[in-house]
Amino acid sequence: MSVPARIAVLASGGGTNLQALIDRLNTGGSAAARVELVVGSRAGIGALERAERAGIPALALDARTMGAEAFRDALAGALETHRIDLVVLAGWLQLVPAEVVARYHGRMVNVHPALLPAFGGKGMYGKRVHQAVIAAGARVSGATVHLVDERYDEGAILAQWPVPVFPGDTPEMLAARVLAVEHRILPLAVEALARGATIPVVDDAPAAFDLVAAPAPPDASIRRTMHVPGPIPRA
Repeated sequence: MSVPARIAVLASGGGTNLQALIDRLNTGGSAAARVELVVGSRAGIGALERAERAGIPALALDARTMGAEAFRDALAGALETHRIDLVVLAGWLQLVPAEVVARYHGRMVNVHPALLPAFGGKGMYGKRVHQAVIAAGARVSGATVHLVDERYDEGAILAQWPVPVFPGDTPEMLAARVLAVEHRILPLAVEALARGATIPVVDDAPAAFDLVAAPAPPDASIRRTMHVPGPIPRA
């Protein structure tokens, strides 16, 4: 049996996407990957509390107070110490040092709350994204899991899934709908990347769904949108 890929999750908030990863990869007994480290952008956030409850090593690294070089060295050191194979940015709101991005080229992924390349780029995160989607009159939004490179939100797309934008939606309503999709596709994309798997195509899946008001579709209907470039190199 192959050794599961060792995952580090970087988070800046409550950690609901981290929890989705823990539920599938750790608690769910995935053979492909396990969350082995959580890095929070400041002390006291929900993501670090979730890591503690799950028994996962965790630390807070605040680039604003540490300074760029100290933050870079501390982050790189933590990833090396814990022998991390794959880094997941799950609501991470700090710039990842270029040296760390380069070291984990092809092994660092981010989840973005829109259908890239639309509504991405510098400054487009959180509520700002949903405000922009509604202001543009878009009728479809969604979530994207993509590889991280040196440019904001321009790395290769691994997985996407759309959700509808309804008349009368507020940014908070749309955010809840998109976040529910993130909780489904992020663990699947990370697991698939860890396996280097070929994802089967399912032709009869719905074009969009609302996970807030309707039952979730089976995993296979989500996987049809994924493209995995191949096995990740291990640390």
